Amino acid sequence: MFSTRPIPSVLLLLSAIGISACSDRSQLDPATTFGSEPTLVEPDATLIPTVNIADAVGWPEGNKPTTALNALQVNPFAKNLDHPRWLYTLPNGDVLVAESNKPQKHDEEGGIKQWITKKVMSKAGAGSPSADRITLLRDADKDGIAETKTTFLSDLHSPFGMVLVGNTLYVANTDAIVSFPYEQGQTEITAGSSEVIKLPAGKLNHHWTKNIVASKDGTKLYASIGSNSNIAENGFDAERGRAAIWEINIASGEHRIFASGLRNPVGMTWVGNTLWTSVNERDELGNDLVPDYMTSVQDGAFYGWPYSYYGQHIDTRVEQRAPELVKKALKPDYALGAHTASLGLFYTDGKHNLHDIGQGMFIGQHGSWNREPRAGYKVLFVPFSDQQPAGKPIEILSGFLSQDGQAQGRPVGVEINKQGDLLVADDVGNIIWRVSSSDSNITHNPN
Repeated sequence: MFSTRPIPSVLLLLSAIGISACSDRSQLDPATTFGSEPTLVEPDATLIPTVNIADAVGWPEGNKPTTALNALQVNPFAKNLDHPRWLYTLPNGDVLVAESNKPQKHDEEGGIKQWITKKVMSKAGAGSPSADRITLLRDADKDGIAETKTTFLSDLHSPFGMVLVGNTLYVANTDAIVSFPYEQGQTEITAGSSEVIKLPAGKLNHHWTKNIVASKDGTKLYASIGSNSNIAENGFDAERGRAAIWEINIASGEHRIFASGLRNPVGMTWVGNTLWTSVNERDELGNDLVPDYMTSVQDGAFYGWPYSYYGQHIDTRVEQRAPELVKKALKPDYALGAHTASLGLFYTDGKHNLHDIGQGMFIGQHGSWNREPRAGYKVLFVPFSDQQPAGKPIEILSGFLSQDGQAQGRPVGVEINKQGDLLVADDVGNIIWRVSSSDSNITHNPN
């Protein structure tokens, strides 16, 4: 049976008041938990898991992430945002930013566990009320800094994913996909929304972010929906329609489960005609299990959660209610390290302005709260060849953790803009960072 695990709640309380409770430090080379054949150690399902939260402090004036690649430079594209999470570039080059946080209207059952969770999220930089808006950034003079910043949409409900299909903008709120009419160049949408489809939410809404991408022909939406727990400890009824990617027919509003067994799929991107996603795997099996991953998504496939991980490795903490399904569980394509919280995902075919970077996948790693030593807090690039991963990850940005282990920033969404630069949403620094070739010009301060 799955465990209710009361002990970790006590540890979360300790963490909320500034005490770090940690199990043994990882002895594994982190590089071995990346790639197509990651090292999978024996599970360490102790009653006292690691709680190692980096205090969210923001960037001191003048500080910024660093890059080890001499051909690249970093500058703020836009400042003074409110928990920017996700990015989307419109055809005219305007950049949309979802300023969003955990929904305040959900998780209303209260009690000590909820109070503890809120304290922990606050320590990690995710405790503030959600701005519930999408902001438009415009770099009209193309100097790499947005001189225009306007509220594009407001009064949303913890928005995350965005996609434009024709003249219709689709937004994934935490509880529904809604649509708005859009005209190229407008800096604000005042028209009301139309609901396309409701998404799993409710009072218990554990993984609240919902992302969307459109099919190549514009007839379907794909929505990534995370689980309502770590390993189904809130009951299987709470997981209906979750831990999955939905395929939604835009014209009819009908949907089906495109792929399942994905604990918390977040980023989605197309590699040719194949959908890829980044997935955050389960906790409380030790410092080095289970690696987060990115994978191609096969129609009708099952990827293990909650019964197994990384293919058919059984999670003995979970009631095995579908052994025939586990026998078909697919192994992911590429591991991204244990507890790295790999969220952002963007594939490029090499048509950009980043020197020495070709085809491949950019990954925004939000960073761990439950590993010793801490992991993630980086932006990585994985080279591809023939539309498959073809090498070790390259570190594009680091320095989000200060020397004393505080979180100056946490990268989330990643996006290549119309100028061919990489944009990175930093929800602790409240900044959109721009990564460009070192011969680019920067002439004035961002908003």
